[in-house]
Amino acid sequence: MTGQSPESPGRVTLTTIASEAGVSVSTVSKVLNGRSDVSTDTKERVEAVMDHLGYQRRPARRRGAVIDLVLNELDSLWSVEIIRGVDEVLHAAGASMVLSAVHGRSSDTREWIDQLAARRSNGAILVVSELTPQQRRRLTALDVPFVLLDPVGSVEALVPTVGATNWAGAVSATEHLIELGHTRIAHLAGPRQVLCSRARADGFRATMEAAELPVPEAWAPHGEFNDASGRTELARLLDSLDASGEEPPTALFAASDLQALGAFEVLRDRGYAIPGDMSIVGFDDLPVARWTHPALTTVRQPLLDMASVAANALLRIIDGEPVDQFRLELATQLVVRGSTAPPRKSTTRPS
Repeated sequence: MTGQSPESPGRVTLTTIASEAGVSVSTVSKVLNGRSDVSTDTKERVEAVMDHLGYQRRPARRRGAVIDLVLNELDSLWSVEIIRGVDEVLHAAGASMVLSAVHGRSSDTREWIDQLAARRSNGAILVVSELTPQQRRRLTALDVPFVLLDPVGSVEALVPTVGATNWAGAVSATEHLIELGHTRIAHLAGPRQVLCSRARADGFRATMEAAELPVPEAWAPHGEFNDASGRTELARLLDSLDASGEEPPTALFAASDLQALGAFEVLRDRGYAIPGDMSIVGFDDLPVARWTHPALTTVRQPLLDMASVAANALLRIIDGEPVDQFRLELATQLVVRGSTAPPRKSTTRPS
């Protein structure tokens, strides 16, 4: 903030601490929450920087706070990771969490805001949600601070958001397949209206275009982030290729691990070997990605860290601290496992 000394107690931001310590914002968040997955050296360095800058933790206002965590659905593996990350932070801060599912329906959203007002919640984390101007005005009128996690649509400039480097993640996934020698690559995209889905699709197409590899429109269908959509969209694509006599792709980049798992089922039902006949890359790195056979190559989205950063940001706002950075994107990372390999010399269609 302009005119504020970094040494002013209560004014130091996590971004300042991360920069001084040479670590990421999510690492500082882990140290604040006593996470065990931080090395002793890193923990001591971060804490030394906090002491040097005069950072003061102020738990009084957050203790006993009630935080609403609003998701589109509660029964997906993706949602479970987000719930775990938020719960860990709130538990350490002495705050409580209320879970709501809106299923993308405006009527459920209105009902949730009415319930939030009735229970006098202290703040809200909205996950994969689109915040309309009317909803923002209502939350502001109720004096309820909020943070958007992986927002659906465009977001106003001063609304705090936490996301991941979706475009870069898609680029790394596509480059991996191209470097293996694949030239016929399909993409199972997510919902058209969701920002992270569009970023992944754009990253895929930009990388294919840079490599001068064509992508027929039918080879990049949009669906939902679930296994049923992965099954449906890939089956539709393979059926159309069978009807036309065209050779199938040798590789597939799915916009989510669940879509990739749906694709696994279709390919096995049709006699395709993975990765022999088709390599597959997912996105998210859910725990189930390591349990498939072969294990799924995927782009790790730091879901626990994203949830932790969002929860910490909201608690700092509740404590009256300034928002140091309204848009945070945590880095994604390609994780190579057994579901990708160079294409076979011949692309014989499975019988």
